[in-house]
Amino acid sequence: MIRRALLVAALVFASPARAEFDAAQTAERAAEMLEQAGFALLEAEGARDRVEALTQTVRAYEEGLLALREGIRQAALREQTIVMVFEAERDRLSRLLGVLQSIEAAPAPLLLMHPEGALGTARSGMILSEVTPAVAEEARALRAQLEELATLRALQDGALAQLSDALQRAQDARSALSQAIADRRMLPENFTRDDTAMDELIDSVDSLDSLAALLAADPPAAATDLPDFARARGTLAVPVLGTRLRDYGEADAAGVTRPGLVYATRPRALVTAPWPSTVRYAGPLLDYGNVIILEPEGDYLLVLAGLGTLYVTAGGLVTSGAPLGLMPGDPGAASDELILPASQTGGAGLTETLYIELRETGAPVDPEGWFTQTARD
Repeated sequence: MIRRALLVAALVFASPARAEFDAAQTAERAAEMLEQAGFALLEAEGARDRVEALTQTVRAYEEGLLALREGIRQAALREQTIVMVFEAERDRLSRLLGVLQSIEAAPAPLLLMHPEGALGTARSGMILSEVTPAVAEEARALRAQLEELATLRALQDGALAQLSDALQRAQDARSALSQAIADRRMLPENFTRDDTAMDELIDSVDSLDSLAALLAADPPAAATDLPDFARARGTLAVPVLGTRLRDYGEADAAGVTRPGLVYATRPRALVTAPWPSTVRYAGPLLDYGNVIILEPEGDYLLVLAGLGTLYVTAGGLVTSGAPLGLMPGDPGAASDELILPASQTGGAGLTETLYIELRETGAPVDPEGWFTQTARD
């Protein structure tokens, strides 16, 4: 019983100010990020390169929304902890409040009188003098928890309102980016695209592996020199903002292993190029969804599978950080980026998956050492 009481006290009273501070600080940082993204969206209208400006704006919104959700999650978890302990200790807290109210309501002279006379009064006074500080301390702690609970709920209400507004602005930024890409004058192609031959090639393959192997065996004659990709090891940004689900060669729930990384993302998340590359293929493939195969250098292919909207076509050139497309999701549905219930964890809205595979001289290699830890690994 004593051990349980100590555990409960530890849960209720352990670093409440720190927990509240972390949630508030995260939400405040997110608010600043979203405000800056809003200014960037306005400035993008007059930017010389609207595609680049809007790409940065969309990513800024995604990072700000991620931080804001984390602040809401921290506040919700702390609130749940406080409420859970209050429920577990309801009877004891009720008795404590009853004692406090009776002491406060009783006239002062009565508190000093005892039926057994002066000796009883002295003894009760000694007991009261020992108990009162402990009761007062617990009352102060209880009051602090109730104040923290009110603050956390106010924080969540404000953050949810901001989240709803930011979601709409992020959708507007994505729509503007799609339109800017459609209006943009396309860059020169790095090789002549034969659509008929590509269609025949796609019809002949039975897997992502076979398509990548055929492309690696028949590289195009590049007309443009690209930076040395081999020197980029350890510096590439992860193409999408998300959480890594599986590592290279790690089995999924069905026991299937793949020679690449799998990232969980939110619907309509922006996918960008990690390195200047030639687009060898962009389009649907079997059950992989939309696939983009980049060639950053003659001996390397970077495969990205599971996209929805595509911004590039085969034969084009992309720069580092250029938008390649969006993850699947209905742009008109409110469920694209759910405002999750407080009880759910931070990863509950990551419903889409992006598969990343790196190939060197035709064979898959572990991409782990090539990317910086910019996503939520």
